[in-house]
Formats: sequence, C-alpha cells, structure tokens
Amino acid sequence: MVTSAMDGCKIERLEGRINGAFVSPSDAGETGVVVLGGSSGRVDTDRAKLFAQAGAKALALQWFGGRGQSPGICEIPLETFCEATDYLISRGCQRIVFVGTSKGAEAALLVANLDSRVNAVIAISPSSVVWGNIGPGKDGIAWPERSSWSWNGEPLDFIPADPAWQRDYRDGLVAYRSFFEKCLKTGEETLRQARIEIEKAAAELVLVAGGDDALWPSESFAYELARRREENGRPVSLVVDHEAGHRVLLPGETTPRSHLHAHGGTDVADARLGKAAWKVIRVLL
Repeated sequence: MVTSAMDGCKIERLEGRINGAFVSPSDAGETGVVVLGGSSGRVDTDRAKLFAQAGAKALALQWFGGRGQSPGICEIPLETFCEATDYLISRGCQRIVFVGTSKGAEAALLVANLDSRVNAVIAISPSSVVWGNIGPGKDGIAWPERSSWSWNGEPLDFIPADPAWQRDYRDGLVAYRSFFEKCLKTGEETLRQARIEIEKAAAELVLVAGGDDALWPSESFAYELARRREENGRPVSLVVDHEAGHRVLLPGETTPRSHLHAHGGTDVADARLGKAAWKVIRVLL
C-alpha cells in the first residue's frame, strides 16, 4: 500500500483483494462512496477526491484489468462490489453509496438489488438492462458472447448482440447508440430476463443521463428505471440534460473524450448536467 496526500485528502493505493485507491479527508463522516468507472477501466481517483472533499470516504475501485482480475468486462463477479462495501465498513463507514458511470452504473444498480447494505446509488449514463461482455474473461476468450456479470458463480441473463448491426459514425468515431437500440428489438422474454429490477432495491437512487448520448440511449434507460421505481413506490431522482452526452462532468472534472468511440454532447452541456447532478448528489450525501 502506498499513501500520499493531496488537496487535504489522504490517498492510499490498494492492491490485493481490493484494488484501486482509498481517498479520505481529515474530517470524514460516516458515509463511504464506491466510485466505479466504465469500460475504459480507469480508476477514477479524481472523482473519488471530489466525494472526499464533500466529507465522504471514497474508494475508487479497480474492478477489472488488474492483477488477478478479468482483463475485460466478462462475467465479473458481483461479489467484487460487495467486497468493496466490506472494505468501506472496515474503514468505519456506516452508510454506503455507489456511484457508477456507464458499465459501472450497470454494476451499481445490480449490486443494490443484491446487497441490502447499499444505501444509495448514483447511476450516471446508466443502462436499464444487462449487456454482454466487453473483452475477454479470465480465460482469455471474448467470443462467443457471455454475460458481463455473474453472481454465485452463475452468469446473469443479458441482451445478446445483433450481428446484423452496421456501424454508425459521428465526428469520425464509431457511435454505438444504434447498436444498442437495435439489440433491444429482441423478444419480450429476453428483455424481461435481462432487466435490472432496480424497483426492488431499497436504496435511494439518483439517475443522471444526457439526451445526446452517442454511446447508448442512457436517457431512455434512465426514464425506464425511474418509471419502474415510481410505479413501485420507491424514491428516485432523475437529472437529465437533452444536449449532454455519455460523458458527464461533475464540478471541476476535465475527463477527456474517448478516442475510440463517440460520446455525443458538448463540453458545456456535459458540465451543465454534471453541475445539476452534483446539487442533487450533495443533498443525498
């Protein structure tokens, strides 16, 4: 473990059963935040710092691509995230919040259903269903397609890829939104089995999405999740900006755009959505 200090926060680099960075302020309260990045694999220490500066202890978790982990998002054991909760509790946290972006949001929503110790979820650019793997699993195999997630050693049901999809482009980069929209045109039973049943979770929920998301239709996913929460009498906060993209910039963040695929949105709109979301997040914290 390597420890450093920055902007009034202590940062501990973790490797072993828990991988990532633990960030804590000198005046930390009893709230612990698990910060989950998306498919880039980035350990988002900067976002963890933002939550630490708001008074929480924050764990920027590396959940794939590290030593002993799956190199891709392929049948990732959801127990990995329960162990992150264990870790925060061992560090004195009594209230657990998960904040996830994109595939990280997919994981956070699933974990809230499985682990009653999760008190709140902030799902940024979320999905309302489970998707297939991105990259290989521990066995080095990426195809045939498998689930992104497992629980108790069993893979979760997922929406399969549609091999007939033809690539779309935006600003010279592949825009995958139409891929996910095409895949959703599958059978009702497949959709039902792959649905993330967040309406069953007791955790508080904040959903953040941009209407110009070029990677997947996160705004539609967020509305679907919110609808099901409301129909089941569960609390939900929905923060949407129709001009923002897949990347959401919380206050002070300067996360670069992907060079691999289109995100949509603009710097101004992405930051505007992040500012609006942060107001709601601060109340939750």
